[in-house]
Amino acid sequence: MTTQNTGLLHGLKVIEMSHIMAAPTCGQMLADMGADVIKVERAPAGDDTRRFGEGTDGDSAAFAMMNRNKRGLAVNTKSEEGRAALHRIIAQADVFIENYRKGAMEHFGIGWEEMHKINPRLIYCSVSGFGRPGPYAERGGFDLITQGMSGIMSITGEGPGRPPIKVGAPITDITAGILSATGILGAVVSRYETGQGQYVDSSLYEAGIMHTFWQTAIYHATGEIPEPMGSAHPLSAPYQAFPTKDTSLVVGAANQSTWLKFVEAIDSPHLAEDPRFETSNSRMTNLDALVETLTEILSHRTTSEWLVKLEAGGVPAGPVYDVKEMSEDPHAIARGMIAKVPAATGGEHSVIAHPVKYSADPTSIRRGAPLMGEHSREVLAEFGFADDEINSLIDSGAIIEPAATAKAAE
Repeated sequence: MTTQNTGLLHGLKVIEMSHIMAAPTCGQMLADMGADVIKVERAPAGDDTRRFGEGTDGDSAAFAMMNRNKRGLAVNTKSEEGRAALHRIIAQADVFIENYRKGAMEHFGIGWEEMHKINPRLIYCSVSGFGRPGPYAERGGFDLITQGMSGIMSITGEGPGRPPIKVGAPITDITAGILSATGILGAVVSRYETGQGQYVDSSLYEAGIMHTFWQTAIYHATGEIPEPMGSAHPLSAPYQAFPTKDTSLVVGAANQSTWLKFVEAIDSPHLAEDPRFETSNSRMTNLDALVETLTEILSHRTTSEWLVKLEAGGVPAGPVYDVKEMSEDPHAIARGMIAKVPAATGGEHSVIAHPVKYSADPTSIRRGAPLMGEHSREVLAEFGFADDEINSLIDSGAIIEPAATAKAAE
């Protein structure tokens, strides 16, 4: 591990005023690619994620997961001096990311219009529940709410008539963060030509809608409203999980050629000639019968035994892992997807590493997640604050360092 800041985005200065997940995910994507990301937290409480799950002194595993490779600056936004210092820093940045309710940034004197006048090159990204314009712009938005309103929960679960189920992972939060990073990078490229920054508006709601590609296509093409199908695909079969002799198996026989390979691999070539299962459309029409037939066949061998046969036959398939099994899988290890970062209070945290590999400018983990305000003093100095200004800001409580943070929170 090195603290040297290298990578695709080396030199890009990012101020991330965020909490919980969506904007922190965005900032972390940029930080992993080499951007200098400074996480701004509102003192004395800081990011709520610091208090999620196990951890001490705000150094939780949950916080570490989304805030590595960042430096920490803590600002008392109730202080006029603190707000002025934050304004001065953002005025010198390349990118500003925030995920507070509409109007909060304007209240602090750092709204888009104000900052764009002062720093026309600034790329200003707001990540919110529902986006800034629109009838729901004033609403707060969480992953659960936006999974419900985006249609995701209506298509998730075991089947019609069962209670609505949300996807286990907070997919609208995580996806909104990734999409925001994509939007910021597009704005960075545009700025090379125009010299101007722009406002990037991203939301959990729209991130959720993005996950309904197939179902939205079906509705607008046919007028039919898709319903939950368990692990099955709405347009292709067999493409779902099946119980085996010991656990479960997922099979992706998504097209006709793979279906023919599949029936050969499971020693049931006669199924290819069964009129109920001859084509993709007939298999979808007779999905219940197909599932019943395949479940009986697959129940006679273990998942491992089937995987050997299916791999040999060229059929995409895999086991259904829990998180422990995923973390210990040799492919996840070979791809470096679980990494160790130093914990600010000692020891280590395990985190999910950057999911994209680059041939010339690889990502790196340069540091673990910061304590709240851990780098306040050095950040202020880098942005042109004199020593006496820094001391005055810290002494007045406008800017917080770790020792003062603990005292202020008492």
